[in-house]
Amino acid sequence: MNKADSERMAGILENMGYELAESELNADIVVYNTCTIRDNAEQKVYSYLGRQAIRKRSLPNLKLVVAGCVAQQEGESLLRRVPEIDLVMGPQHANRLETLLNKVDTGQQVVATESNQILEDVTTARRESNICGWVNVIYGCNERCTYCVVPSVRGKEQSRSPEVIKMEIKELSTKGFKEITLLGQNIDAYGRDLPGITKNGRRENTLTDLLYHIHDVKGIERIRFATSHPRYFTSRLIEACFDLPKVCEHFHIPFQSGDDEILQKMGRGYKIDKYKKIISRIRELMPNASISADVIVAFPGETDQQYKQTLKVVEEIGFDQLNTAAYSPRPNTPAACWPNQIPEAVKIDRLKELNALVDKTARKRNDRYKGKVEEILAESINPKDDQQLMGRTRTNRLTFFSKSRPNQEDFKPGDLVKVKINEIRSFSLSGIPL
Repeated sequence: MNKADSERMAGILENMGYELAESELNADIVVYNTCTIRDNAEQKVYSYLGRQAIRKRSLPNLKLVVAGCVAQQEGESLLRRVPEIDLVMGPQHANRLETLLNKVDTGQQVVATESNQILEDVTTARRESNICGWVNVIYGCNERCTYCVVPSVRGKEQSRSPEVIKMEIKELSTKGFKEITLLGQNIDAYGRDLPGITKNGRRENTLTDLLYHIHDVKGIERIRFATSHPRYFTSRLIEACFDLPKVCEHFHIPFQSGDDEILQKMGRGYKIDKYKKIISRIRELMPNASISADVIVAFPGETDQQYKQTLKVVEEIGFDQLNTAAYSPRPNTPAACWPNQIPEAVKIDRLKELNALVDKTARKRNDRYKGKVEEILAESINPKDDQQLMGRTRTNRLTFFSKSRPNQEDFKPGDLVKVKINEIRSFSLSGIPL
């Protein structure tokens, strides 16, 4: 989500006449697009700002912008902590960057953190890739997980209309993009704020309906979506992913904890049995589907037995990839105020053990690729070996292969290549192009 926001802001700056600087320490304007979901990410912001504040004392025309979730969370207090900042703007204001910078040019320090209807703008993004593109379909989040700061910094859910989303995807297709990833903080909530109930009582404009709506865009070869919530992940959505050939067999569905009591304290709204049934149904229809997730250990009050339930789920399901984190108290969240916080040493030990298990299960899951032929969408040259391309399987596994082929033109980024896998690692593959 932050990458997509950064691409939009970079596009606005480019349209204003700015060019990308070689480094942040010789730029005329610096925009830090920030994340506050973990404390260590937030602390990095102040480290970066310290260096820029020193520069600004000798370069008064330097513009410093803090955007994103730390900006929304801290607001005016950022200006008190780092007076050299010119603009503080929350994620709902990303498309207003030019307007806000014009205010800065009048000599104002500007804070834009008020609730804002996100304006449609599909023309300004400066895409980092010309093959795979992010497409926002819903902004914000209405959930109230007790550990999560996202709803308070990204605001309420705002779904984009199916027509505008399809128009953006068509535009990407005309520019040669081959893959799109639909983005939402809670993408399964897509359409809840849009009108439309069918005669049989089923809501229209769901994520499932959107997948059918955009599937026929010519030139787009692959469709992905993230991030899902188990509470709203339906059988109808799973069946649509099975029916629609462009939708990749890759599902990112956070489960957060393997213990029902902890899930209840987290405010997640489901039990682990429901989560397992979702995964079981996916694998019933798509046996080789890739499953990735997010998980938190050392949530306040988590006992050793409850933590072991999480390990059990990780081993039982066998995830292809898992984003792991030890619980980090965040401002304005209920769990941060609870007295039963877990000691740091326990957090470190649990996370270390979990990561070792993730590495083991990911490697085991990768065994299924050995000797198989996989379709790889080549995304770029391998930065460590210019004779290799790197891309991903439909199941989102990073894969490396030689770009050359006898008596023919080399493979290039954007090509769909059949690759026979001959080497597996925990989180990547290598193979021989056919």
